[in-house]
Amino acid sequence: MPGGVGKLDHVEPIVASNAEIVAAVKDADLPALLAALATLTNDEGLLADDLQPPPSRMGASIKPQGGLSQEAQERARELAVRALIDYRDRGSPPPDPAAPLLERAMKFLARGTGEEYVPLLKHELALPRDLGAPDWRKADIAPDRDFSVAVIGAGLSGVAAAYRLGQAGVPYKVFERNSDVGGVWWENVYPGCRLDTPNFAYSYSFAQKQDWPEQFSRQVEIQKYVSAVADDTSVRSNIEFDTEVVSLTYDDGSAHWLVETRDKTGRIRKDRFSAIITATGQLNQPAFPDIAGLDAFGGQLFHSSRWPAGLDISGKRVAVVGTGASAYQIVPSIVDSVSALLVFQRNPPWMLPTPTYHERIRPGMAWLLRHVPYYGRWFRFWQFWIAAEGRLPLVEVEPDWDHPISVGRANEGLRLECIEHLKAQLADRPDLLEKMTPSYPPGAKRMLRDNGVWAAALKQPHVSLISDGIVRIDKRGIVTSDGTLHEVDVIVFATGFQASDYLMPIKVVGRSGKNLHNWWAGDCRAYLGITMPGFPNLFMTGGPTTGAVVNGSAIFSAECAVEYSLSAIHGLLSGGYAAMDIRQGPFDAYNTRVDAGNLTKAWG
Repeated sequence: MPGGVGKLDHVEPIVASNAEIVAAVKDADLPALLAALATLTNDEGLLADDLQPPPSRMGASIKPQGGLSQEAQERARELAVRALIDYRDRGSPPPDPAAPLLERAMKFLARGTGEEYVPLLKHELALPRDLGAPDWRKADIAPDRDFSVAVIGAGLSGVAAAYRLGQAGVPYKVFERNSDVGGVWWENVYPGCRLDTPNFAYSYSFAQKQDWPEQFSRQVEIQKYVSAVADDTSVRSNIEFDTEVVSLTYDDGSAHWLVETRDKTGRIRKDRFSAIITATGQLNQPAFPDIAGLDAFGGQLFHSSRWPAGLDISGKRVAVVGTGASAYQIVPSIVDSVSALLVFQRNPPWMLPTPTYHERIRPGMAWLLRHVPYYGRWFRFWQFWIAAEGRLPLVEVEPDWDHPISVGRANEGLRLECIEHLKAQLADRPDLLEKMTPSYPPGAKRMLRDNGVWAAALKQPHVSLISDGIVRIDKRGIVTSDGTLHEVDVIVFATGFQASDYLMPIKVVGRSGKNLHNWWAGDCRAYLGITMPGFPNLFMTGGPTTGAVVNGSAIFSAECAVEYSLSAIHGLLSGGYAAMDIRQGPFDAYNTRVDAGNLTKAWG
């Protein structure tokens, strides 16, 4: 078995019977399986036009099997079984990463894709090689130069940055305020915490895990994955845990950054680095609403991202403030344990019908992932491509559209589809239907995954959905605008994060004493979400305007930022430059383009 991240591609030889293979293929995601088997067997018949997923616009839900007809699905299964039996009978030979049909199979899944997209597709499949890996090493271009990089944060983005720096042979140090890797996936341990994006697409292109246990994995599985990548590379040995970055100060004279850190004992230290890559994330600073009396409550009060270890809520009266992503996961997970559950809602979210949200990977699918070389890569590639455009066409603003809620014809279609999904669950509770129906366009903010458990929880007799505003909190509970005191034992604030306060609370001072947060003044901007003028050699991942709403991939975005940063560092080293800064003109032009684009979307 290969070592390092390469071991994630390991598969077992096929020894199953014909009947077992037939049973496994019944559980398969067929488009991805056809692509995997075509490249494995060099059989172009598996990529026939009538087996290609038809072009179709995504709605509230994704069409099963890429929208293939039942007839096409049956033929695909027949061909897949035949190919797998032949592969077994040939002794399950190792695959060719540079298979002749590789590009043909990519275009088979990414139907109608122009040539300009081929490099992107190859990057995400990462076959025959990892295209995101730097094709240079510091030892070859600047062996004698003293150059090191500080990476701030050891979540998904930080581990990716560290891995790429290690590949390039650039000395680096990662500073992580927590005691382990994972970032948001280490901090958030509340009941029910899990992904709300399909699991396979939520993984690195350079470390594509084949054996995810669920369609949308839980927090513990994601944290274990990040930890395994850090362990299987040199990354973990370069992390300083329990160390918080306090400030970053640029020294014009030496073209270095002074990094001030504080460890868990309170000891302050200062180190110098040639460049900085920030990977602090957007979901790490809890947001509390401005409510009087937060300190007056006599019970337990905390933010969902700081869920106390060992907390026992059995038989207690619990209030959950907020109905966003965290609340959607917490409420169904605790509803059967508490004596009363009060859910306080400001604005109801839009829900995407996702019947498989809590489902495990089907047994046959899991078997195929263990036995078909690169099937996991093709499945990840398929999920990535589906989400690349995603529901973006459904949130386009149509200037001639006149509707009190939706912003265009396609957006209205999405709204009606989501409303019908909601009505089907709440036909017996018109009171809840009224409260849970949003009055803003779908896609104006991130939509949530729904498999029916949210509505089922709210319909229980000991659960109340309260839409009156919160006035204050006193010793006994929550007082709402109608004057009612809601007595509770525990208050959970599932009120999100200060997602737009980038790099807070780190003090960042750039060239000529330029204070980043003062300069932003609440309007955070960056070129490509990565660099700002006046802050040389400072690169961000997950920066301003990089958040995904209805399409794209957070992992892909992070990898792009990391690869851009490595490319810039290569330019510094190969050119013998001390510093690199974005010019004001390109910075302004980029942000003007972003502003104009946002005005054409539901969230603009």
